[in-house]
Amino acid sequence: MKPMRILSALVLLSLLAIALPASAKPLQIYILAGQSNMQGHAKVSTFEHIGMDPATKPMLAEMLGADGQPKVCERVWISSIGCADGDAEQTGKLTAGFGASQGGPKIGPEFTFGLYMQKFTDAPILLIKTSWGGKSLNTDFRPPSAGPYVFTETQLATFQKQGKDVATLKGAKEKETGVYYRLMIEHVKKVLGDIKRVVPNYNAAQSYELAGFAWFQGWNDLVDSGTYPNRDKPGGYDAYSTAMAAFIGDVRKDLNTPKLPFVIGVLGVGGPTAEYGPDQQRYKATHENFRVAMAAPAQLPEFKGNVATVLTEKYWDRELSAAKAKDTAIRQQAKKLATDSKMPPAEEKAALEKLRMEGLTERERQVLEKGISNFEFHYLGSAKILGGIGKGFAETMAELQQLK
Repeated sequence: MKPMRILSALVLLSLLAIALPASAKPLQIYILAGQSNMQGHAKVSTFEHIGMDPATKPMLAEMLGADGQPKVCERVWISSIGCADGDAEQTGKLTAGFGASQGGPKIGPEFTFGLYMQKFTDAPILLIKTSWGGKSLNTDFRPPSAGPYVFTETQLATFQKQGKDVATLKGAKEKETGVYYRLMIEHVKKVLGDIKRVVPNYNAAQSYELAGFAWFQGWNDLVDSGTYPNRDKPGGYDAYSTAMAAFIGDVRKDLNTPKLPFVIGVLGVGGPTAEYGPDQQRYKATHENFRVAMAAPAQLPEFKGNVATVLTEKYWDRELSAAKAKDTAIRQQAKKLATDSKMPPAEEKAALEKLRMEGLTERERQVLEKGISNFEFHYLGSAKILGGIGKGFAETMAELQQLK
């Protein structure tokens, strides 16, 4: 009987192990950081557009619950700063509404990132999101090891020509440098210091693991001709690559995670540059150079296998942007007609609607109405685009962690 009792005990232990809840596994923590596109300006009202494309319709099914409303994740929590008015912290179970607060509810990449990460692991997940609009890597997020911001000779010459006080400008820049890098690290450490405040059922015995970092930023550096005076030439953004490599190293050092998996979201507004139309050619080289510079750190030997890039250009919606360009041309035509004919506002509106009815297909009108909620540099405020980007971040992160 003794062997039978041992066998029964082993079977019971095996069954208990299988029955252990996911909450018994270490909490997986992912940090999401960047500027306005990490905040996210895609209104929930654009969700319907996702289902209008057979290729993305399955993603919409992941985003909506049985009641047709945005899902509330039972296994993913979030702490976010930088999105709400007054920089208030937002916490709770992950759902839609953790994007930028203005005119919301909105989503950023965090929503689909969390939805898909929970498909790759059965452990509980916490997202710590730190994102502020209009911030640069060269100044605002500048990491400590990158050193102080140094004005270029071109900038200094311009200041002197304009009669500006260079010493005052240098002092102001010194105060601005690295402020948001420090705020980011401080908030991560604050959350880690009291996880139960954000994840109520967290048990310290359960422990946690800093599992990954996703970075999505770039617009302010892209358009900064002062810091990058040769941005239209190959290598014109090399300083960004250097700062990005320092950023990864410093984050890992400050959070004591030497091999923290790191995903860089490479700016892709406008889609692949190879497909740019005639009106986009004037900034094609600049966009290409910046994307190369953003992706470059992933090729460094010390980051092999633990830093990867996501080319967000591949989630750009060509149908949506083409319809928008067509509609813009029609609006310009209507405006000229109204000006030339001195139309009163009511007539101008009627003329515009007539031109739109004649110039746009029903499909084009539908995608414009349902798919856009913000500017082009905010990925058109499209949940289809930002949802795809968040999904892409999750898939790449899972590959780095060898979860898929």
